Amino acid sequence: MKHVDLERHLRKHYCVLYREGGNHGVFRNLRNNKTSSVPRHREIDDFLVQKICRDLGVPKP
Repeated sequence: MKHVDLERHLRKHYCVLYREGGNHGVFRNLRNNKTSSVPRHREIDDFLVQKICRDLGVPKP
């Protein structure tokens, strides 16, 4: 999945960029206050996308 599409999906489900690291950004779900780091690669593996969504408590894209 493309990084841009994952960010769009997360923002649609009330997640915001909490802070940025060197190679990743940390997203926080405003509804349940869960966080997960998202790498800033052009393509993100589907298994990692599922893990990020599970960590944030949002449905899989």
